[in-house]
Amino acid sequence: MAHHHHGHVHTDDTRRLTLALVLILGLMVVEVVAGVLASSLALLSDAAHMLTDAGAIALALFAARLARRPASGGFTFGFRRAEILSAQLNGATLVALAVVIVWEGVRRLADPPEVEGLAVLAVAIVGIAVNLAATRVLAGSERRSLNVEGAFQHVLTDLFAFIATAIAGATVLITGFSRADGIAALFVAALMLRSGYGLLRDSGRVLLEGAPPSLDPDEIGKVLAAQPHVVEVHDLHVWEVTSGFPTISAHVTVRAGCDTQAHRRELADLLSERFGISHSTLQVETRHEGPLSIQPLERGTGA
Repeated sequence: MAHHHHGHVHTDDTRRLTLALVLILGLMVVEVVAGVLASSLALLSDAAHMLTDAGAIALALFAARLARRPASGGFTFGFRRAEILSAQLNGATLVALAVVIVWEGVRRLADPPEVEGLAVLAVAIVGIAVNLAATRVLAGSERRSLNVEGAFQHVLTDLFAFIATAIAGATVLITGFSRADGIAALFVAALMLRSGYGLLRDSGRVLLEGAPPSLDPDEIGKVLAAQPHVVEVHDLHVWEVTSGFPTISAHVTVRAGCDTQAHRRELADLLSERFGISHSTLQVETRHEGPLSIQPLERGTGA
């Protein structure tokens, strides 16, 4: 497999995502119908989780297409951040649906309706099979972008959700304990809350221009300041445009008489090699030394 340009979801990924989407949408329809007929909240909660999965995959496809559009006009980074917005939307949907399911689940534990155990078990087993297929499809892709990774994680939690539902179906079938269905639904809701929170946290971090978790700005500042000829480093900012695209900007003061351009190149290479940051904006200034007392462009320390 040829190596593709970093940061783009290429056609192989797109094909895999589309296939997974078709599988999941088909299963979802079956589940909603079965859930209503068998009056099973566990099946409906699985369907709700799959709805957000389908959403995750559809948005991943859409964001991948947007992200490929070249940077133009006012959008100097292109639409690279579309996928982060999609992850955020997804997280919010998951949390909202989980709350609805918890509400209904608690109500059902108090007053359990009759649940068709056999139907629940059968659909859940089909669900496990379809999700294993979707997982295999997505696991084959290069899961570098937060997007595809997000879709993959979703399908994986789905698998757990279906296993819980299958167990509930079997329990209802064997012992006639109808509350098992509500308990499984609450378990699925907990999974939804977990993945929803994770998505909101990670996407929120990018949107708040936080440094990516793998890069410590203090450490980067120290490494830059420790270079020969560097006097000080200030206004250091590290953030992420989208997953896998870290960016840095900083003001660096070097000794008087230094070649600022040569230093800028050296520091940029250092950032690229040591931290993997290829997109850096460094403003390198020389420092006045010697008898010069008038420094018109120096801001006072109190500023």
